[in-house]
Amino acid sequence: MGTTPGLAMVEAAPSAALRPYVTRLCAYREHYAAPVTRSEMAMPGSVLILAFGTPMEAGGQRVTAFGGGLGDRFTVTRVAGPSEGVEVFLTPFGARRLYGMPMRHLTNRVVPVADLLGPWAGLLVERLAATSSWRARLALADRLLCERIAAGPALGPELPWAWARLVESGGRLGVSSLAESLGWSHRHLVARFHDQVGLAPKAAARVIRFGRALRLLRAGTAPAEAAAECGFYDQAHMNREFRVLGDTTPGQIRPRPGGAAGASWAS
Repeated sequence: MGTTPGLAMVEAAPSAALRPYVTRLCAYREHYAAPVTRSEMAMPGSVLILAFGTPMEAGGQRVTAFGGGLGDRFTVTRVAGPSEGVEVFLTPFGARRLYGMPMRHLTNRVVPVADLLGPWAGLLVERLAATSSWRARLALADRLLCERIAAGPALGPELPWAWARLVESGGRLGVSSLAESLGWSHRHLVARFHDQVGLAPKAAARVIRFGRALRLLRAGTAPAEAAAECGFYDQAHMNREFRVLGDTTPGQIRPRPGGAAGASWAS
């Protein structure tokens, strides 16, 4: 169990069936002595919060259980009371299948989970709240999400392949190279990214590059070295991207044991 003042959490790896769609599951509880405001960094995935307790402020609205799509800017949240639940980190394609809608409709948005998943979401949150063991909560969320995603719209292999190449390159692979490899026009590639990822390829590459730079800095890499390694024009360019995508600067990122990139939202 990981703990910081006011926050306790237990993480679990997704089951094999869920792994193509979910990268991380985390049961958590948070209760602080005073309200906590955070800037949640943009990340190359979608966050689903299956929470119960005091609503929080996120994206300018009060929500308890909520989700959304990928974003190309940070999101401000404010926690003012006790809350607990399960946090799910979805791949773009996990979110596309789970929510069953074009991801462009969820870009940079925070949406109550009932609006995304209907009554099913309420039943899931109720069952999680009635389950006292955190490990049992994680197993329940894994099983029910797996069933729901499997019933979602089928996706072709092309975009997951393109996304994997973009991630492997740290966001440095050119859009024209991706389109050429797929035999698609630039316009068709952008349209497919908007549908299944929510961001155009160039914007997605920015978020991926930011995430890689963040991991390097948290592993102890110097900012100038991280800027060069990740393909920023210079350190000033990296500074601008960190302000837009994370509301921070490279110099404010402190190394973590094992170089963990950390998580968003509740953790």
